[in-house]
Amino acid sequence: MQQDFPQSPALQALVETLRTRYGDAIAAVLLYGSCLRSGDLLEGVVDLYLVVDGYRSFYSNNVQAAANRILAPNVFYLEIAVGEQTLRAKYAVISAADLRRGTSWRWFHSYIWARFAQPTAIVWSRDDASRQMVIATLSSAVRTFLGRVLPRLPATGDVQDIWRRGFQLTYAAELRSEKTGRAAELTAAALDYYVAATHRAAASLRYKLELEVQGENLRYHCQVPTAIRWLSRFTWPLRMVQGKLLSVVRLLKALFTFDNGLDYIEWKLQRHSGQDIEIPDQVRRRPLIFMWGYCWRLYRRGVFR
Repeated sequence: MQQDFPQSPALQALVETLRTRYGDAIAAVLLYGSCLRSGDLLEGVVDLYLVVDGYRSFYSNNVQAAANRILAPNVFYLEIAVGEQTLRAKYAVISAADLRRGTSWRWFHSYIWARFAQPTAIVWSRDDASRQMVIATLSSAVRTFLGRVLPRLPATGDVQDIWRRGFQLTYAAELRSEKTGRAAELTAAALDYYVAATHRAAASLRYKLELEVQGENLRYHCQVPTAIRWLSRFTWPLRMVQGKLLSVVRLLKALFTFDNGLDYIEWKLQRHSGQDIEIPDQVRRRPLIFMWGYCWRLYRRGVFR
């Protein structure tokens, strides 16, 4: 399920810069995150996904193509001038095939399907076929999110709780720097979207999901087989272990795709955790050697969860 975003000179400049750089290799450009919520692309860092046909055709560098194929996505940083202001963006690269797989039921870890179950705007698409492909994957992400999360929740509750507690589960399956209560804030900020997404997906889920309005709340009742509930008690801890390991690998990979990657990581951790972060000189000089111990110390401090 996609969310609309108004066209603007800043958005047009950003899309045109990417299209000029990569040409017809881009099938679609997706916007998500804080700038989508605020509507202001010049505040903070714009979060984008580039959906591409394939990594070999997108990259001139075979190493980058291989890294993207092994562990999608690769993430890059971009700055462009918009009038007298600077627009800052990071864009993740994922193939259409990886996007379809990552939002489908057969994909175990939550990294991709949890990301695209949230509000996402298609700000540019190459053609209608590309647009329809993305819309289908966004719908698939919502179904996968609900199908994975509902077995870990009570049989009856508020629809808002599905998403709030679902995000808590998926955040725990990554190294996250968000403050406590972030899942509740994000859910409340786009509650209409999540209610509409649940309505649209309810009839196509693996479990019977009934929705009922009670006063000002939308309530749900879900019939999940006992065996599935029992199994989910083991699969979610596995996701948490897998996800935290993959988060460290992605963090290290970002050091080689971002310009000033360590400075970005420092800013990102400080912004989301509310703690003072300063990357030591030895980490800056030899990140592959010293980043591991530094990440562990941040984890002990509670910067990561």
